[in-house]
Amino acid sequence: MKVTLFSTCLVDMFQSNVGKATVEVLERLGCVIDFPESQVCCGQPAYNSGYVNEAKEPMKRMIETFKDAEYIVTPSGSCAAMFKEYPHVFKGDEKWEQKAISIAERTYELSQFIVDVLKIEDVGARLEGTAAYHTSCHMTRLLHVTDAPFTLLKHVKGLEVVPLPGAHNCCGFGGTFSVKMGQISEQMVDEKVMSISGTKADYLIGGDAGCLINIGGRIERKGMPIKSMHLAEVLNSR
Repeated sequence: MKVTLFSTCLVDMFQSNVGKATVEVLERLGCVIDFPESQVCCGQPAYNSGYVNEAKEPMKRMIETFKDAEYIVTPSGSCAAMFKEYPHVFKGDEKWEQKAISIAERTYELSQFIVDVLKIEDVGARLEGTAAYHTSCHMTRLLHVTDAPFTLLKHVKGLEVVPLPGAHNCCGFGGTFSVKMGQISEQMVDEKVMSISGTKADYLIGGDAGCLINIGGRIERKGMPIKSMHLAEVLNSR
Protein backbone atom coordinates (compact mmCIF):
# COMPACT_ATOMS: atom_id res chain seq x y z
CA MET A 1 0.00 0.00 0.00
CA LYS A 2 1.39 3.38 -1.02
CA VAL A 3 1.12 6.18 1.55
CA THR A 4 1.92 9.82 0.86
CA LEU A 5 3.15 11.55 3.99
CA PHE A 6 1.76 14.97 4.89
CA SER A 7 4.36 15.95 7.47
CA THR A 8 2.89 19.34 8.64
CA CYS A 9 4.81 22.53 9.40
CA LEU A 10 5.29 21.92 13.12
CA VAL A 11 6.67 18.42 12.58
CA ASP A 12 8.91 19.62 9.76
CA MET A 13 10.33 22.58 11.70
CA PHE A 14 10.18 21.54 15.36
CA GLN A 15 9.52 17.80 15.75
CA SER A 16 11.20 16.01 12.86
CA ASN A 17 11.55 12.97 15.10
CA VAL A 18 7.77 12.59 14.90
CA GLY A 19 7.92 12.50 11.11
CA LYS A 20 10.68 9.91 11.25
CA ALA A 21 8.71 7.77 13.69
CA THR A 22 5.62 8.00 11.48
CA VAL A 23 7.56 6.75 8.47
CA GLU A 24 9.21 3.92 10.39
CA VAL A 25 5.94 2.70 11.89
CA LEU A 26 4.13 2.71 8.56
CA GLU A 27 7.01 0.98 6.78
CA ARG A 28 7.06 -1.68 9.47
CA LEU A 29 3.37 -2.23 8.78
CA GLY A 30 4.07 -2.82 5.10
CA CYS A 31 3.45 0.60 3.60
CA VAL A 32 5.56 2.24 0.90
CA ILE A 33 6.10 5.90 1.80
CA ASP A 34 6.16 8.80 -0.62
CA PHE A 35 7.14 12.29 0.52
CA PRO A 36 6.40 15.10 -1.95
CA GLU A 37 8.88 17.91 -1.28
CA SER A 38 6.56 20.51 -2.79
CA GLN A 39 4.20 20.38 0.21
CA VAL A 40 3.78 23.59 2.19
CA CYS A 41 1.48 24.84 4.97
CA CYS A 42 -2.09 23.54 4.69
CA GLY A 43 -3.37 27.09 5.19
CA GLN A 44 -4.86 26.55 8.62
CA PRO A 45 -3.24 29.47 10.52
CA ALA A 46 -4.41 32.03 7.96
CA TYR A 47 -7.82 30.37 7.55
CA ASN A 48 -8.51 30.24 11.30
CA SER A 49 -7.49 33.89 11.58
CA GLY A 50 -10.08 34.91 9.02
CA TYR A 51 -7.78 35.33 6.02
CA VAL A 52 -9.71 32.93 3.81
CA ASN A 53 -8.64 34.28 0.43
CA GLU A 54 -4.98 34.36 1.47
CA ALA A 55 -5.28 30.79 2.77
CA LYS A 56 -6.55 29.52 -0.57
CA GLU A 57 -3.18 29.88 -2.28
CA PRO A 58 -1.29 27.37 -0.10
CA MET A 59 -4.41 25.17 -0.12
CA LYS A 60 -4.31 25.03 -3.91
CA ARG A 61 -0.60 24.20 -3.74
CA MET A 62 -1.38 21.31 -1.39
CA ILE A 63 -4.23 20.03 -3.56
CA GLU A 64 -1.90 19.90 -6.56
CA THR A 65 0.89 18.34 -4.50
CA PHE A 66 -1.27 15.46 -3.27
CA LYS A 67 -3.51 15.01 -6.31
CA ASP A 68 -2.03 11.60 -7.23
CA ALA A 69 -1.79 10.19 -3.69
CA GLU A 70 -3.52 6.91 -2.93
CA TYR A 71 -3.66 7.59 0.81
CA ILE A 72 -2.62 10.83 2.52
CA VAL A 73 -1.51 10.23 6.11
CA THR A 74 -0.45 12.83 8.65
CA PRO A 75 0.66 12.65 12.31
CA SER A 76 -1.69 15.54 13.10
CA GLY A 77 -5.41 15.45 13.71
CA SER A 78 -5.53 19.21 13.35
CA CYS A 79 -3.97 19.34 9.90
CA ALA A 80 -5.98 16.32 8.72
CA ALA A 81 -9.10 18.18 9.81
CA MET A 82 -7.99 21.17 7.72
CA PHE A 83 -7.79 18.99 4.61
CA LYS A 84 -11.32 17.82 5.42
CA GLU A 85 -12.37 21.49 5.42
CA TYR A 86 -11.13 22.10 1.87
CA PRO A 87 -14.44 21.12 0.18
CA HIS A 88 -16.22 23.78 2.24
CA VAL A 89 -13.57 26.39 1.39
CA PHE A 90 -13.85 25.73 -2.35
CA LYS A 91 -17.58 25.03 -2.49
CA GLY A 92 -18.99 26.37 -5.75
CA ASP A 93 -15.56 26.78 -7.35
CA GLU A 94 -15.80 24.89 -10.65
CA LYS A 95 -12.04 24.38 -10.91
CA TRP A 96 -11.19 23.42 -7.33
CA GLU A 97 -14.25 21.97 -5.55
CA GLN A 98 -14.02 18.41 -6.88
CA LYS A 99 -10.25 18.37 -6.38
CA ALA A 100 -10.77 19.50 -2.80
CA ILE A 101 -13.33 16.77 -2.19
CA SER A 102 -10.93 14.17 -3.58
CA ILE A 103 -8.14 15.30 -1.26
CA ALA A 104 -10.44 15.26 1.77
CA GLU A 105 -11.67 11.75 1.03
CA ARG A 106 -8.13 10.35 0.90
CA THR A 107 -6.77 12.02 4.06
CA TYR A 108 -6.26 10.21 7.37
CA GLU A 109 -4.70 10.98 10.73
CA LEU A 110 -2.05 8.38 11.61
CA SER A 111 -3.95 6.35 14.25
CA GLN A 112 -7.13 6.53 12.18
CA PHE A 113 -5.28 5.11 9.18
CA ILE A 114 -3.65 2.28 11.11
CA VAL A 115 -6.84 1.16 12.85
CA ASP A 116 -9.53 1.91 10.27
CA VAL A 117 -7.70 1.33 6.98
CA LEU A 118 -4.90 -1.11 7.76
CA LYS A 119 -7.12 -2.84 10.35
CA ILE A 120 -4.19 -3.19 12.76
CA GLU A 121 -4.48 -2.67 16.51
CA ASP A 122 -1.12 -3.98 17.74
CA VAL A 123 1.94 -2.51 16.01
CA GLY A 124 4.41 -4.37 18.22
CA ALA A 125 5.41 -1.37 20.33
CA ARG A 126 6.79 -1.51 23.86
CA LEU A 127 7.11 1.28 26.43
CA GLU A 128 7.41 0.74 30.17
CA GLY A 129 5.48 3.07 32.48
CA THR A 130 2.21 4.91 32.88
CA ALA A 131 0.81 7.52 30.54
CA ALA A 132 -1.92 10.14 30.32
CA TYR A 133 -3.35 10.85 26.87
CA HIS A 134 -4.33 14.35 25.77
CA THR A 135 -7.35 14.28 23.45
CA SER A 136 -6.66 17.31 21.27
CA CYS A 137 -9.61 19.47 20.29
CA HIS A 138 -9.32 19.32 16.50
CA MET A 139 -8.75 15.57 16.37
CA THR A 140 -11.75 14.75 18.51
CA ARG A 141 -14.20 17.56 17.75
CA LEU A 142 -13.51 18.26 14.09
CA LEU A 143 -11.97 15.04 12.76
CA HIS A 144 -14.02 12.83 15.15
CA VAL A 145 -11.11 10.48 15.85
CA THR A 146 -11.67 9.37 19.43
CA ASP A 147 -11.09 5.63 19.83
CA ALA A 148 -8.19 4.82 17.48
CA PRO A 149 -5.37 6.29 19.64
CA PHE A 150 -6.59 4.42 22.73
CA THR A 151 -6.99 1.21 20.72
CA LEU A 152 -3.34 1.37 19.70
CA LEU A 153 -2.07 2.44 23.12
CA LYS A 154 -3.94 -0.44 24.76
CA HIS A 155 -1.69 -2.86 22.88
CA VAL A 156 1.63 -1.16 23.70
CA LYS A 157 3.39 -3.69 25.90
CA GLY A 158 4.41 -2.42 29.33
CA LEU A 159 2.31 0.75 29.09
CA GLU A 160 -0.62 1.59 31.32
CA VAL A 161 -2.83 4.47 30.20
CA VAL A 162 -4.38 6.19 33.20
CA PRO A 163 -7.51 8.40 33.12
CA LEU A 164 -6.83 12.12 32.70
CA PRO A 165 -9.25 14.41 34.59
CA GLY A 166 -10.65 17.07 32.27
CA ALA A 167 -9.20 15.20 29.32
CA HIS A 168 -11.32 17.06 26.79
CA ASN A 169 -10.35 20.52 28.05
CA CYS A 170 -8.31 22.55 25.57
CA CYS A 171 -4.61 22.89 26.43
CA GLY A 172 -4.61 26.53 25.37
CA PHE A 173 -2.59 26.16 22.18
CA GLY A 174 -5.31 26.62 19.56
CA GLY A 175 -2.86 27.65 16.85
CA THR A 176 -2.74 31.43 16.73
CA PHE A 177 -4.86 31.65 19.91
CA SER A 178 -1.81 31.00 22.07
CA VAL A 179 -0.12 34.00 20.44
CA LYS A 180 -3.08 36.37 20.41
CA MET A 181 -4.34 35.44 23.88
CA GLY A 182 -1.12 34.52 25.63
CA GLN A 183 -2.26 35.13 29.22
CA ILE A 184 -5.45 33.11 28.80
CA SER A 185 -3.53 30.37 27.02
CA GLU A 186 -1.06 30.22 29.91
CA GLN A 187 -3.85 29.68 32.43
CA MET A 188 -5.38 26.96 30.25
CA VAL A 189 -2.14 25.04 29.85
CA ASP A 190 -1.42 25.37 33.57
CA GLU A 191 -4.77 23.75 34.30
CA LYS A 192 -3.95 20.97 31.86
CA VAL A 193 -0.50 20.40 33.36
CA MET A 194 -1.97 20.25 36.88
CA SER A 195 -4.40 17.55 35.71
CA ILE A 196 -1.57 15.57 34.15
CA SER A 197 0.61 15.91 37.23
CA GLY A 198 -2.22 14.60 39.40
CA THR A 199 -2.24 11.31 37.49
CA LYS A 200 1.39 10.58 38.49
CA ALA A 201 1.97 9.51 34.88
CA ASP A 202 5.47 9.05 33.48
CA TYR A 203 4.42 10.19 30.01
CA LEU A 204 2.07 12.69 28.43
CA ILE A 205 1.03 11.37 25.01
CA GLY A 206 -0.80 13.22 22.27
CA GLY A 207 -1.51 13.16 18.55
CA ASP A 208 -0.95 16.81 17.67
CA ALA A 209 2.47 18.49 17.68
CA GLY A 210 1.08 21.90 18.61
CA CYS A 211 -0.56 20.63 21.78
CA LEU A 212 2.55 18.66 22.73
CA ILE A 213 4.83 21.65 22.22
CA ASN A 214 2.54 23.76 24.38
CA ILE A 215 2.00 21.23 27.17
CA GLY A 216 5.50 19.79 27.02
CA GLY A 217 7.04 23.25 27.17
CA ARG A 218 5.03 24.11 30.27
CA ILE A 219 5.94 20.81 31.93
CA GLU A 220 9.62 21.50 31.27
CA ARG A 221 9.41 25.07 32.62
CA LYS A 222 7.87 23.76 35.81
CA GLY A 223 10.56 21.11 36.15
CA MET A 224 8.14 18.20 36.26
CA PRO A 225 9.48 14.67 35.66
CA ILE A 226 6.99 13.94 32.87
CA LYS A 227 8.08 13.18 29.32
CA SER A 228 5.85 14.35 26.48
CA MET A 229 5.67 12.00 23.47
CA HIS A 230 3.80 12.01 20.22
CA LEU A 231 1.70 8.93 19.56
CA ALA A 232 3.92 8.09 16.57
CA GLU A 233 6.99 7.99 18.83
CA VAL A 234 5.21 5.67 21.25
CA LEU A 235 4.16 3.35 18.45
CA ASN A 236 7.75 3.31 17.23
CA SER A 237 9.15 2.36 20.65
CA ARG A 238 10.55 -1.17 20.71
